[in-house]
Formats: sequence, C-alpha cells, structure tokens
Amino acid sequence: MKGTQFFTDANHRFQAQEIFPSLHVPAADRLTFTKTPTVTDFLGFGVAITPASCYLLSEMEPSERRALIESIYGKEGLGLRVARLCIGSSDYSAELYSYDDVPFDTDLKHFSIDRDRRYVIPMIQEILAVNPELYLFASPWSPPGWMKTGGSMCGGYMREQFIECYADYIIKFLQAYAAEGICVRAITPQNEPNTQQRGRMAACIWHPETEAKFIKALRKQLSEKDMDVEIWMFDHNFADAERVLWSLQNCEGLSACCNGVAFHYYEGKIEQTAEIAKAFPGLALHFTEGGPRLYDHYDSDFGKWGIMASKVLGMGYRSMTGWNLMLNEVGGPNIGPFFCGGLVTKDSRDGTLSYSGQYHAFRHVAPFVKKGAAVYALIPDCANGMFGYPKKALPVEGFCVDNHDGKQVFVLINDNEDKKQTVLEVNGQLWYAELLGHSISTVIIEE
Repeated sequence: MKGTQFFTDANHRFQAQEIFPSLHVPAADRLTFTKTPTVTDFLGFGVAITPASCYLLSEMEPSERRALIESIYGKEGLGLRVARLCIGSSDYSAELYSYDDVPFDTDLKHFSIDRDRRYVIPMIQEILAVNPELYLFASPWSPPGWMKTGGSMCGGYMREQFIECYADYIIKFLQAYAAEGICVRAITPQNEPNTQQRGRMAACIWHPETEAKFIKALRKQLSEKDMDVEIWMFDHNFADAERVLWSLQNCEGLSACCNGVAFHYYEGKIEQTAEIAKAFPGLALHFTEGGPRLYDHYDSDFGKWGIMASKVLGMGYRSMTGWNLMLNEVGGPNIGPFFCGGLVTKDSRDGTLSYSGQYHAFRHVAPFVKKGAAVYALIPDCANGMFGYPKKALPVEGFCVDNHDGKQVFVLINDNEDKKQTVLEVNGQLWYAELLGHSISTVIIEE
C-alpha cells in the first residue's frame, strides 16, 4: 500500500509528500469517521457562471480561455460538475435587463434572450464543450420590473397577479436555452427572496405563500409540458431555515412540488437546516451560493472553504456551488454594492490570473468526490487540555471518500496555528500524517 499527502498552507500549494504506515502514536489524534455514509449521490462542486464571468471570459484570447476552462472543468483540472446560471441580470452582470422589459406584456410577445447571445450563451457553450455532463441550475435575481411593486428590477415585492405569467416566463427561458444546446436541470424561483437590497441591485422580496403558489404553478406547467426540471425552493440564508420549514408544513402541496431546498451561507449556520432534512427527507439540500471576499483573505481562506465543504458533505447536502467563476481585480463588472471575488481573478491591466482560497480548497476536494462516491463524515474529537486555556484548540475537520476504486481519500483541515499529529486507519493498518497549521490536506491511501 502507498500513502500520499497533498497539502496547502501559507507557504505551499497542493504540495505532495509520501506518508507511511505507523505503529500507534499515543499523542496523535486518531481520526474516526461515521460508520454509514452521509451522502452517496453527490452531484458535485461548482461555481456560478455569471454574466460578469462570461464577459471577462469572452475578452480572453481563445487558446488562453480554453486552457482556463480545461483547468476548472476538465478531468485533469478541478473537475467541477455543477454550475449556476443567472436568469437575466444579477448583481454580477455588466448590464441590467430582463428578457421582457415591455411593461405589462403579459402575453410575453417581446420575450427574448438576445442580450445573452452576445457573450453569455457563447461562453456557457464553450464550457459545455469541455464538460458536456455539467449539471446546470438557474436562478433569477428579479422578475421583469412590471411584475413587481415599484416597477423596477432593483427592489420591490412580487405581485401575485403575475404568478402564472412569470411561470410562462421561466418556461420560455428553459425552452430558449435548450434550443441553444444548454439544458438547465433545476430552477430556484428567486435568488434571496427575503431581501430587496434597497434598490441597489436586481432583487425581489417574495412572501412565503406567494413563493409556494408560484412553485405550484411552475410545477404544473413543467408537468404539462413533460419537462424534466427540478425546483429547489428558497435559495437564501441558513438563518431563515424556520421560514422554509413553516412553508413546507403550512402551504398545502408545496413539498410535493419541490425537489429540494437551496441555501446560502451569509447568515446563520448550516446546522440550522437539519430540521428540514429530518422532517422532509425526500427533499435534497443544496448549497447554492458563497464565494471569496476580494479584500479579505482572498487567496488564503482555503481552510474556511475546506471546512464549509466538510460541513456540506457531513450534513448530507447534494451539491455545493460557489459564487462567481471569474471577476476582475476590483470585483467587477457588477451592478451592486458588494466586493465579491471570483474563483479566479483576471487583472484588467495585464490579463494575469490569480486564484482564490476557494479555488485552492476545491482543488483538494472536487476531483476526489466522484459520481457515486460514498462520503463519511469525520467525528470530531472535541476534548481539549487545560494547559493552553483560554486559547481553545480547534478539532480537525474533514471527511473520508470511497470512490469504489481501491483508494481511500481523506480530506482534513487543521485551522489551528500549530500542527496536528494524526493517525488514520485503513483496513487495519495505521498511517501517520502531520497537518501543518492553517492547512488543508488530501491524503490518498491506495493498494
């Protein structure tokens, strides 16, 4: 048997070293994992292919763009398997528009995706050429302004009188993209339905009962047209899990019309969503948005994203999707107030590329959780000695992956300043691995 450890810390990026079988080391943490897998049907990791990302990709020289796409979506690269698309404009778009900006065109005679044909659709098509099996889901940041209070895409509330019309609108989007060879497999009805962002960007508030009525109307149309498209409700923060639970328990027929629930990480904890999984085990949970901050540990927060991936898999979520694929050095182009960073940054001054901590974390996890893998959560050792008080030692976070190929893969995150001594057991044999301070490691034990 052979053991290899790939590690990333402040001074190394995916550095390889051999590890060896070992006798028991009493001072080392002996890591243990759940006896049954937490997930066996994981769709994959991904990021949002936003209009902003598509614009920047379109500005690249074709061979350079192809190389970048291969490095992210190719089998020899990160191997991302999921992507989020925007239905019309988001805050990370170069332009603000919907697919029908003619007021009160309830027959949708002026519906058109022509604005997407400039650079959004061509870039998605190039990505699909590299990975044609990419699982695509799509989210709107706002219905057309005339369907809302206030009449603007930037803020306001969805009006119930336009529910059926908006369902038609989403169906037209799905059909138009399918005609371009882009098969969208799932829809979230509204990005972040609990905020209107005070007019700063495309956004819309949905009352829970309005959201439920729309989901039922959309499901009815999808069924009548024999369209195999999933609906993932909500698409907002962990902190609002109680809203989701209330909707599912009180809006008749809602759970039967949904395939899953989508969450963002900006407020609350992922553990708050456990009650939904318990009460409605037939609904899949999906992590659909969370990305690096441009001016806050942009390229060094790999531990944070490694821990988030560990929690996603440990909680039995079926996918994890980050935010923008690519932005420039000032977090643009965008129409919004936030300084997000991309998975990759393209400097508009000289074209150089730099990579986020999320990218480095995905490098440790995405290629190693393959389709059909059984994932086992790490059982944390929370016992701490008192000598270091009041400084608290953090437990190692992580998970184990069995891809049914004769290899055992362990992803381990040590977010302490000091290194951690650990011992892993595979088929009765102990293996010793040291985890440097503030590091993420991928350990592969193969026969």
